[in-house]
Amino acid sequence: MGIFEPFRAIGYITSSVPFSVNRMGTETFVTVSIGKAWQIYDCAKLTLVLVGPQLPKKIRALASYRDFTFAAYGNEIAVFKRAHQVATWSRHDEKVNLLLLFGDYILSVDAKHNLFIWAFKGVDRNLTPIGNILLEDEFSPSCIMHPDTYLNKVLIGSQEGSLQLWNISTKKKIFEFKGWNSSICSCISSPALDVVAVGCADGKIHVHNIRYDEEVVTFTHSTRGAVTALSFRTDGQPLLASGGSSGVISIWNLEKRRLQTVIRDAHDSSIVSLHFFANEPILMSSAADNSIKMWIFDTSDGDPRLLRFRSGHSAPPLCIRFYANGRHILSAGQDRAFRLFSVIQDQQSRELSQRHVSKRAKILRKKEEEIKLKPVIAFDFAEIRERDWCNVVTCHMDTPRAYIWRLQNFVLGEHILTPCSDNQTPVKTCAISACGNFAVLGTEGGWIERFNLQSGISRGSYVDISERKSCAHDGEVVGVACDATNTLMISAGYHGDIKVWDFKGRELKSKWEVGCSVVKLIYHRPNGLLATVANDMIIRVFDVVALRMVRKFEGHSDRITDVCFSEDGKWLLSSSMDGTLRIWDVILARQIDAIQVDVSISALSLSPNMDVLATSHVDQNGVYLWVNQTMFSGATKLESYASGREVVSVKLPAVSSKGGTDDKVSGESTGQESKIKDSFHSPQFNIQIPDLVTLSLLPKSQWQSLINLDIIKVRNKPTEPPKKPEKAPFFLPSVPSLSGEILFKSKDINSEEKDTNGDEIEQSRKSDLPQSPFLKLLKSSAEMKNFSRFTDYIKDLSPSSLDMDLRMLQIIDDEDQQEPEKRPELHCIELLLDYFIQEISSRNNFEFIQAVIRLFLKIHGETIRRQTKLHDKAKKLLEIQSSVWQRLDRMFQSARCMVTFLSNSQL
Repeated sequence: MGIFEPFRAIGYITSSVPFSVNRMGTETFVTVSIGKAWQIYDCAKLTLVLVGPQLPKKIRALASYRDFTFAAYGNEIAVFKRAHQVATWSRHDEKVNLLLLFGDYILSVDAKHNLFIWAFKGVDRNLTPIGNILLEDEFSPSCIMHPDTYLNKVLIGSQEGSLQLWNISTKKKIFEFKGWNSSICSCISSPALDVVAVGCADGKIHVHNIRYDEEVVTFTHSTRGAVTALSFRTDGQPLLASGGSSGVISIWNLEKRRLQTVIRDAHDSSIVSLHFFANEPILMSSAADNSIKMWIFDTSDGDPRLLRFRSGHSAPPLCIRFYANGRHILSAGQDRAFRLFSVIQDQQSRELSQRHVSKRAKILRKKEEEIKLKPVIAFDFAEIRERDWCNVVTCHMDTPRAYIWRLQNFVLGEHILTPCSDNQTPVKTCAISACGNFAVLGTEGGWIERFNLQSGISRGSYVDISERKSCAHDGEVVGVACDATNTLMISAGYHGDIKVWDFKGRELKSKWEVGCSVVKLIYHRPNGLLATVANDMIIRVFDVVALRMVRKFEGHSDRITDVCFSEDGKWLLSSSMDGTLRIWDVILARQIDAIQVDVSISALSLSPNMDVLATSHVDQNGVYLWVNQTMFSGATKLESYASGREVVSVKLPAVSSKGGTDDKVSGESTGQESKIKDSFHSPQFNIQIPDLVTLSLLPKSQWQSLINLDIIKVRNKPTEPPKKPEKAPFFLPSVPSLSGEILFKSKDINSEEKDTNGDEIEQSRKSDLPQSPFLKLLKSSAEMKNFSRFTDYIKDLSPSSLDMDLRMLQIIDDEDQQEPEKRPELHCIELLLDYFIQEISSRNNFEFIQAVIRLFLKIHGETIRRQTKLHDKAKKLLEIQSSVWQRLDRMFQSARCMVTFLSNSQL
């Protein structure tokens, strides 16, 4: 078990599997696939409402009906009721490619042309299909749909270009349509009876009457590629939406038989699904670019506009950094997008605006991708100035300028930082000062310049007069950093020269050579340590003040992709193309843990609280989160988690944090997983330091209220007594009285029962107490000689409830003083004394138990004094209490002496 364990992945919205729309009452939900898991969005606001568990393989097809979700993975079909898997259907021998919800049945088609019919009412774990149809060998099914009003009939399209109409009840083929000599990619039923739309691989859409086998109309896409998705509008407007492999959505007018409008930049990749909501002018689309969008047709010219959307990176992220004390992650990817992901609430994730990209793309008649800024290769931020001005600066690929962003408004800033060198070269690195006022840029030509972030004005450049050119480095600047007091600025050149500059005066103070080419630089401001990554795959740590190397870490066997310090500066984390993530202890100068993942890590970032690690990976569009086990468990030694120099193979975190199968790969995974679970559910800190006490960690107000409960009651007492009602409600019969008080009628039966049964009730009251949860737990805990459950129960009680439970045991009359064994209250008081003796002896929940004892003695002190049976246990409690307090007093005295000695020595 390593220090960092897989938690979950974020940033995944949808995949290349068609979604399934399900209407429940007045609400509509859409189920989408995200690799090996699925998730459900509420279509009203596209908010995430449910995430399914992780499956062993990637999902290939989806279907949904009310609370049920059907997911085909490999050659099996998993059936879920909400998020719980209730059955697995295993009958296919090949991969299942298609699923269709058909009334009370589910149809599944695999790669070997087998069509199985499943009845899912009363789902059985070992359900067998009720029917099977074997399609022809020359007929490779590519899509399946049910024509409206066609009872028990489905239409199946093939890659060969033909269509077949089958009756699933009789399992017979009714008719075969010759097709259009092109592979069929999509098929949809229209609101008009007997009419369907068929999308082909050659870019043509055929609106066909299947009853008479006649062509109604044919449309052709202007862009190359197949017609991958179709949908008819159902609110009375004769429109057909079609999506192609180029990411363009075309809207066709069926009455005028022509193209009405085109959404050119709908998606950056192939359209996967289209769906017009029933009787609404809203179209929903999803694509392989990891996005789902909703378009509304409410403009005067009938053109759609974007209503709402959810999207993630459509290409792998290149840089990631934690922001806002670990609540958010800033991410820049190869898709030219700069995004903010929320670790806590998925709805807060968004893309930072690049100022009217869509509008400029329309004016210039270009794609949005061409208008966007080039991919970000480096960025830095300063949270201290988020409310004042732009606080993020980014460097872009092959761009001689740097851009600033106002993160409070999630928008691109108004200034562009352009270094004023004679030979303008791309900006390669950047850093923002600790005060948030200045940004330092380093270019490919060796130029370093400082800018004011508020005004965007240049505040001078850093020039080394010993260089041949008038610049800072003779070669590319691979890293810049500023210290915590704006005293020093550190820069590194590709040729291995590291220079320390005076931040304000911009003069060179010192420099040294690493000895090989440097590719990355990381500076930790609190401790002044500088880590460099070289081409020889060695990480060197330098003390900037002492100007010497203090640590050297070796172990990676391939190019190092990223490094980062922990917030306290004790750890250094590094990732490499060899697929390993290594954790180095800076103080001990050794590797303390290493894990191996299937996909190489391209960037990493550790949260300021050190509880979560974020990683991005090659060819993965999401951001993966790992949990620091040492922060969430009671282990006191790091060695119980770290594997040292041993590299442990771990699979990537799953999208769903529950029911995942992507855990340890090693042979001892089951035992380690159980240890992890036990560490979360079992009580921690069982090993107690001698002579010390353990506090309850309850809020201070809770146990202090027990001590001052009488004062609180007096303060909360109403100023006036409650007034009596003038008249009783009409449904309560009353009788007149001389005093004016309202008296209610009582039945004679009740009075008789009271007279006859009064003695029995009084006798039962004396013989036993009502079994409240307080008494039940107290007695059961005393029998087991383990009061942990009882302690947890009373800790959850409010002060007034605990006071009431203790007062229920109070002896008011003294009739049975001669025979105390007959009083059940005395037995419970005796059990409470045993409980206090055990808790004080173990020194657990110390301040809370002291408060409870004070309240207990206040209520039952007189009873304990009168009953000789309780004297021995009261004396024992006094002795244990005194010994514990004497130990604590001695420790406090020694601590006071130590503090006095240290203060005098400093003077």
